[in-house]
Amino acid sequence: MQPRQLATKKPFEAVVQEQGATVLRVCRAVLGVHDADDAWSDTFLAALQSYPALPAGANVQAWLVTIAHRKCIDHLRAGNRRALPTDSPPEQPSRLGIPGEGHPELLDAVAHLPPKQRQAVAYHYIAGMPYKDIAVLLGVTPEAARRAGADGVKALRTALAASPALAHSSPKGDSE
Repeated sequence: MQPRQLATKKPFEAVVQEQGATVLRVCRAVLGVHDADDAWSDTFLAALQSYPALPAGANVQAWLVTIAHRKCIDHLRAGNRRALPTDSPPEQPSRLGIPGEGHPELLDAVAHLPPKQRQAVAYHYIAGMPYKDIAVLLGVTPEAARRAGADGVKALRTALAASPALAHSSPKGDSE
């Protein structure tokens, strides 16, 4: 028998202990510090799956570096497709501009309304829908939709009492 055939494989945990630092250095060299840990983990997960099929006399370090190289390439390719995080995304004005621009306190007050009141106010006063159509959307009677809209406007007037210019204006020109 040749010496290669007599060699036995070490437990995978021992391979990780021996080769972990080398694989991490390779990953850091290729990817940098931030993504190296993920590539290192991916390398050893892939290695764990195929380790039973690795011949006993194989060069384990070369095998692991090859896997690490491929995982680093995967991370580089995935990084090119990943969105970059930012502190605040830029406002993208639509053809109609930025809705609510110039009245942040009004939008904030509308956002604090209960959901049905907020929807009734938005559908009636912003979209101009009649209450019978709003009732279908909300799954209530037209009277209940009108009540939700009126309650929402009342709540907005109370919330905006400190800002009289906004509290007494109505985009449709009516009070309900």
